Amino acid sequence: MPKETHFNVIYTFTESQIVELHQLYKNEWWTKDRTLEETRACLSGSQVCIGLTNNKDKLIGFVRVITDFVFKALIFDLIIDEKHRGEKLGKKLISLLKNHKSLSSVSHFELYCLAELEDFYKQLGFSDDINGIHLLRHTNHRSTGFK
Repeated sequence: MPKETHFNVIYTFTESQIVELHQLYKNEWWTKDRTLEETRACLSGSQVCIGLTNNKDKLIGFVRVITDFVFKALIFDLIIDEKHRGEKLGKKLISLLKNHKSLSSVSHFELYCLAELEDFYKQLGFSDDINGIHLLRHTNHRSTGFK
């Protein structure tokens, strides 16, 4: 049985919490190459950001959304500190997003995930049944100006 974690929910981030988010990114293969400047930029460029902190205000969980506030809300960067995985904090962050007052009129919440995470997200109401739509990507090889 997972242990109970006491946490606080935050919607704005102190400089030290931005640095902690960057450290969470550095610990994951999919975000390890992000710079601190890029971390700041993606935080400020997202319409909704939610963090979970422990009783010492240390960031232990994070998720962000880019949205038009009507049709789509694209969820990015759901991340939980490795020491706190298995404590249902990811589920808590998704619940906080789905119930966020700014997102209450959004028709569809969408996200990218690896195959091994599909079951986790399906438990939370996500589906891969999107009428045959496929993700397409074009990689921009121009410098971002952040490196």
